Amino acid sequence: MCLPAVGTTKKRMPGRHGAATLMIAEDVRPIYASGECEIDLRRRELRVSGSAVPVGGRAFEIMEVLAQSAGQLVTKDELMNRVWPGAIVMDGTLHVHAAAVRKALGPYRGLLKTESRRGYRLLGDWTVRFQDAAKRPAGPRPLRVAEDTPPTNLPAAVTQLIGRSSAVQRLRDLLSAYRVVTLTGPGGIGKTALALKVAHSVRCGFVDGTWLVELAPLNDPCLVPSAIASVLGLQLGSEVNSAEAVARAIGTKQLLLVLDNCEHLIDATADLAAMFIRLCPRITILATSRELLRIEGEYAYRVPALGVPASEYIAEQIRGHSALELFITRASELGTDFSSRAESLPTIAAICRHLDGIPLAIEIAAARAATLGIEQVAAALHERFMLLKSARRTSLPRHRTLRATLDWSYELLPEFERSLLRRLAVFSCGFSLAAVNAVAGHGEGFDADIADGIANLVAKSLVAPDITTGSGYFRLLETTRTYALTKLTESGERPEVSRRHAEYYKELFEHIDTEWKRRSTPLAHLDNARTALEWSFGAAGDQVIGVGLAAAVTPIFLAMSLLAECLHWSECALCALAENARGDIEEMNLQASLGVSSMQMYGQSETARAALTRSLAIAASRHDVLNQVGLLGMLSMFDVRDGDFNTSLHYARLSRAIDGTRQNSAPMALANSILGRALQFVGDHDPSRQELEASFRYWSRSPRTSEVYLGLDHHVLVGIALARNLWLQGHPAQAVERVRESIKDAERKNHPASLGLALSWAPGLFLWVGDLQGADEHANWLLAHAEMHSLRPYRVVAHGYLGALAIERGDPRTGIDALRSSLEQLHAMRYRMLSTGFKLSLVQGLVKIGQVANAHALIEETICLITTNGDLVHMPEALRVQGYVQLSLPQRHDHNAEACFVQSLEWSRRQRARSWELRTAIDLAELWASQGQHQRAGDLLESVLTTFHEGLETADPKTAERMLAALRGHAD
Repeated sequence: MCLPAVGTTKKRMPGRHGAATLMIAEDVRPIYASGECEIDLRRRELRVSGSAVPVGGRAFEIMEVLAQSAGQLVTKDELMNRVWPGAIVMDGTLHVHAAAVRKALGPYRGLLKTESRRGYRLLGDWTVRFQDAAKRPAGPRPLRVAEDTPPTNLPAAVTQLIGRSSAVQRLRDLLSAYRVVTLTGPGGIGKTALALKVAHSVRCGFVDGTWLVELAPLNDPCLVPSAIASVLGLQLGSEVNSAEAVARAIGTKQLLLVLDNCEHLIDATADLAAMFIRLCPRITILATSRELLRIEGEYAYRVPALGVPASEYIAEQIRGHSALELFITRASELGTDFSSRAESLPTIAAICRHLDGIPLAIEIAAARAATLGIEQVAAALHERFMLLKSARRTSLPRHRTLRATLDWSYELLPEFERSLLRRLAVFSCGFSLAAVNAVAGHGEGFDADIADGIANLVAKSLVAPDITTGSGYFRLLETTRTYALTKLTESGERPEVSRRHAEYYKELFEHIDTEWKRRSTPLAHLDNARTALEWSFGAAGDQVIGVGLAAAVTPIFLAMSLLAECLHWSECALCALAENARGDIEEMNLQASLGVSSMQMYGQSETARAALTRSLAIAASRHDVLNQVGLLGMLSMFDVRDGDFNTSLHYARLSRAIDGTRQNSAPMALANSILGRALQFVGDHDPSRQELEASFRYWSRSPRTSEVYLGLDHHVLVGIALARNLWLQGHPAQAVERVRESIKDAERKNHPASLGLALSWAPGLFLWVGDLQGADEHANWLLAHAEMHSLRPYRVVAHGYLGALAIERGDPRTGIDALRSSLEQLHAMRYRMLSTGFKLSLVQGLVKIGQVANAHALIEETICLITTNGDLVHMPEALRVQGYVQLSLPQRHDHNAEACFVQSLEWSRRQRARSWELRTAIDLAELWASQGQHQRAGDLLESVLTTFHEGLETADPKTAERMLAALRGHAD
């Protein structure tokens, strides 16, 4: 299906009283401006702070519709009808484009407001100005009739693209949302085939054509502009086709440019693409490359492998996987039908698994199976280069004769470079010259021959610069590495080279001693650490090296939220120690990593508690103050997440009592943080606030460069806890300011776990102050963040907040369903910190739909759990809600309700929780007023309201002011 062409003359313009429909000439289309943002409809350009920002055609149209709606809500259906008229569009497509708009708006992404399940609106004070376009040149202008097909040089598809339907649809959406989409992935994954399929499917949306530029034949970066100019038929009138000249010649043409195989010309291609995006407002680029272009506006799409079945699948389950479908289809095209042979399916599945679902390898294996049989192919796959030679005459030479090419290249090398290439195969990812010198050299200072050898191998295309890691890093292409690894094994050098590789990375990681350095560890180091760990704990490895390496690298996995790997290698290392546990710093780190990763992945278990307890014992024996405090903090968090607030407080108090804590600012700041949060949960707000504020002071004095410990940012934790404390004690405006500051702090640190933690508490505070828009915005932000970073508990929490918000907005049935689902999932994960607040919202929702008996039972159960577990911060509110339920029973119980409200006031005053006190005072005053006790009600309300000196514009103080005015008026 063709994408509808962009552009229409009928536009919506804001009037004085809303949006009005006007007919606007194409040459006087307006510019919408708000602060630093401008939406220029004539140039179809978004500008932020004066600079144009790349944004795709459909994403721009969404901004256009929203801008014309003058801040009014535009429903999802209306957006889809306006932007995709006559097309069937899924919600996911709209989400892709909304994300693109937010990315383009950058620091002003908050202008795009999501109304949950309804639609979108564009916030801000937008002004409109008109600017006439330059007069068009005189003379005849060729017209394209509707029936014309846009020009193209795309080759016709000769084979069916299998297993890529969802990828094609996703890329269609991305191409209309982003102006640069890069398909990445290893050789043979099918980047080119997928790009061509997508390009064919969107041809109708680009009136000036869809053009393929094949870069593989080029070796000179200077030829890239000329190649593009030649494909587009541009007459530049110059012998030198510069990138800028090509871009200006393209001008305002609306076209799709497919740049295929960019990796060997990555810098030149990236520079040219960036210039096109800057100078050609209607060009869209679809690139295929093993490396990203890394330019502004680029969206990276990693082409996935085809689906392969797990080994335990039965025949009928195997059939539905795309890798098998490709294998069977290609074999069938060669005259061999495997589709009817159920007994062959497990073997075919094993072949596809062995080939990692890579389409090119599967196609070649299928061709071999059609002649040799699948059993022979399966048995011989370990000789991958010998077996997988394409029989197709039309196959690219590099795909048909890969082994021969590598043999030829290898034999031409001088012996030193052969040896160096073999040894480089031990690096599973990028490597530096220092690493090569330690692993492949003589190990005695810097070896100039190593640097020369690497440079020569780069020139011969056997080693590539690794731009994904940074300057000074290199890598082997995977096919080259597989070949070189075989040569390394044949040489007999592999055991010694693997040992030196593991020892190098053990020493490297042992010197990464701060959380900040851990979180910024290059991915190439981590990939090489994984390889070293696999060798160390393998049959031919050295477990002593492995234990030391695991002890050094698991804290890094933890700091980077790589929890599964942290847990796995901690378990391997501790198993290797077994009865020889030494109680040293290595075991302390391993036990801590095991405990924290297990707790975060699987909830609160005795395995996790035992590991944390053992690590704490080692820290105590070593008089390691910081680790003692931090591990007590983790045990405190273990229990608070499990809903045992009393035990959590016990561990928090112990953290303050560690000898030496007060003499060291970092441990003291950590202990203040732990105790301050634990005190808040039990409703002891004055000392809680003192501890939290002290934590900030001690962090400022600490020489440590980071407030992160065991994967948690305590500075952010303290900020969020202090925001809650400020609201509870009657400072709502300060609370809002603090929560926003904490979120900005988490964003600045660019750490997903820290931002997720901040966002996981923020919607609740906005609900407390009655800012439903803020709650909605942050709950949706939390949801998107959690989905992006696979933070499952936070995703469930976000749905809980959205449920509470729905109840507040008058949609109790939707809210009840969401809250029940959220509570069930949180219970299964033993993530119970937020359960009480969600249950109180659920109670109020049940009352609103008339299920008062269920609400009564739930509030009784909730109060019992609060008492048992020590979640006393919620006791005043729970008693208030209990009073609300009493007033909602079929036979209203005023006396019981009053008793609940009085108890709530007593608890509020005991805790010095003025915001809870005000909320209860409003309900009790309303009850007394209904009984004719207006003076008494007014006196109560006034006595509480006068203690508020700021935040009077928030929900509860405003309600109290209105009620107090009404009561005084009645008394008069």
